Amino acid sequence: MVPSGPGPNLPGLASSMRRLSWFAALVLVTALPQLSRAQQPALPSAPSPQLPAQTAPGANSGSLAGFIVDTDGDSIGAARITLTRTGQPPPGNSPAPATTSTSDGRFTFPSVPSGPFNISVAAAGFAPQQITGELQPGEDRELPDIVLLSGSTTNIQVTASQEDIAQAQVQEEVKQHVLGFIPNFYVSYVSDPIPLSPRQKTELGFRTMVDPMSFVLNGAAAGIEQATNIYAWGQGAQGYGKRYAAAYGTLLTSTLIGNIALPIVFKQDPRYYYKGTGSVPSRAFYAIANAVVCKGDNHHWQLDYSGFLGSIAASGIADAYYPAVNRAGAGLIFEGTAIGTGLAAVQNLIQEFIVRRLTPHLPPPPPANP
Repeated sequence: MVPSGPGPNLPGLASSMRRLSWFAALVLVTALPQLSRAQQPALPSAPSPQLPAQTAPGANSGSLAGFIVDTDGDSIGAARITLTRTGQPPPGNSPAPATTSTSDGRFTFPSVPSGPFNISVAAAGFAPQQITGELQPGEDRELPDIVLLSGSTTNIQVTASQEDIAQAQVQEEVKQHVLGFIPNFYVSYVSDPIPLSPRQKTELGFRTMVDPMSFVLNGAAAGIEQATNIYAWGQGAQGYGKRYAAAYGTLLTSTLIGNIALPIVFKQDPRYYYKGTGSVPSRAFYAIANAVVCKGDNHHWQLDYSGFLGSIAASGIADAYYPAVNRAGAGLIFEGTAIGTGLAAVQNLIQEFIVRRLTPHLPPPPPANP
């Protein structure tokens, strides 16, 4: 039981611990029985990443994947997809790589060399279409849905911009709900997603703040604080209202500052990039390291200034509206930020090893790079 008498508290840290504990509890309670019955698949062997990331010799290839649909969004199976590298003939004048979409419209090209590419799509009863773009070294690209128009004579060429691809990735991320209802928007299951524009960083943050489960989980946390009489706000409806407003206010400030404003200023990506391949120790190291580093919009690893400064700012603001007897002061705010970094490492470990298998409707995992 948490005492309610005078003494320093860490409102920002308490909010982070509250959200992490709810998230971890809901995930683990459901995951453990399933994991104990499930046969664990063998993890593919892949070299451990080094931070900051560097392209190793022979690791320039990536993959391309996507779906073929019609104008109503229905899948098109048996479509013929041909891949060529723009301006470069296939090695040894061999035929260009080609594949056929599955019944759900899915296609995949593994081990694609980096550089400009051209995808041609043809299907009976539909006009052919071409998609062009550029694949970065080691990138596993999930293309936006390729829409075919009815007809047989029109040749349509479409070039997807980087912002269009990033927007398609954001639209997939806001559909991610652990167990079907817990929001999990700040995780990318594309190994090297397109950097977010300022508008997209703002959109992702606001979708988190207004998700119905954000209100529900903050309400539950305020109820627990009421039951344990934490913070000197008394009991009754008025006390619960203040606790709820403080909990949700901390979510708002931490999201606005740490996930929107500062990532825009420092040009950093607030998302966690799921690794999913390699040995267990390498994945664990990667998850823990991501508590202190992040990807910049330039695709390079760097210290997570946005996360550190956002945590300090949100905790300082929260400290101002909590009861005077429960305020932490500057020293404990910095101490709480350090503890919060450790909690972030734990959350990343949960993301890396548990959460994916509990999140429905995700695309297949990316293939391991050779």
